[in-house]
Amino acid sequence: MCKKRYYDLNTFLRKTFSCRVQKIALDAGLSCPNRDGTKGYGGCIYCNAYGSGTGAYRKGLSISEQITQAEIFLRKKYKAKKFITYFQSFCNTYAPYEALKSLYDEALSCEGIVGLSIGTRPDCIDERILDLIQSYAKEYQVWIEYGLQSIHNRTLKLINRGHSYEDFLKAVEMTANRNILICVHIILGLPEETKEDMLETVKALSKLAIDGIKFHHLYVVKGTKLAKMYENGKYRPLEQEEFVDILIDSLELLPPNAVIQRLMGDPRADELLSPAWSLRKRETLNLIQETLIKRDTWQGKNYKSHLKVDKS
Repeated sequence: MCKKRYYDLNTFLRKTFSCRVQKIALDAGLSCPNRDGTKGYGGCIYCNAYGSGTGAYRKGLSISEQITQAEIFLRKKYKAKKFITYFQSFCNTYAPYEALKSLYDEALSCEGIVGLSIGTRPDCIDERILDLIQSYAKEYQVWIEYGLQSIHNRTLKLINRGHSYEDFLKAVEMTANRNILICVHIILGLPEETKEDMLETVKALSKLAIDGIKFHHLYVVKGTKLAKMYENGKYRPLEQEEFVDILIDSLELLPPNAVIQRLMGDPRADELLSPAWSLRKRETLNLIQETLIKRDTWQGKNYKSHLKVDKS
């Protein structure tokens, strides 16, 4: 157990590569099937026109240029020596095979790259694309990051996700035994979900063969359907202490060897409507650590016990 009381990504990467390794977020200018009409329009209710991307594609920067700029910054700020390219913005398996291969090849051809991480949706994967991704695992550390958000289909429908929990389970099954590390994204504080609903999602994931998890808290940004819900009093974001409480309960349920890649989201200040504490990331991370110590708890504390309860 690391001193943070949870197994964070930096600890995992240092253990693997024996040096500081940083992820480089990339924007390949791709889209999603619930944006272009394949499954729907407008995307998820919390996602604006820019998604979670850096905006680098709109600025005309190639993948190589994005990596070069990021490496200069990350070497200086973190003394990083190696890097993992992270295709982050929108759905990064949602393009023709040859286009995807070209993007991945370009990213991995840059100096200092030791890994590839691909953010995508569970309904945008097939055997051929997984074969391509698996081929890079011979020389690189390879992650696929599936955006699930919740195991509850009623929630997925409400947020206009465009896929089901069953789609996710099928994607995990297809990805298993391929030497591809699996990270899953979930969101705490989705509309109409109770604390029990959120913990049910974590419990379900704790039983699957996944390697990492990213937690996000739901925040409201301008120009989204969620913003309209918030302004009309139909959605209330989690309070800071409420979020920390649910997050720590979640950590207790996860296997101790699951890599916690992220604990909360990073909204842009000029886009954020609520909650204001979202911009106080360091404060929130400190509160998480302080609460872990105060409660004398850690990742995995209740992992085996909750499995025993569920089996009985």
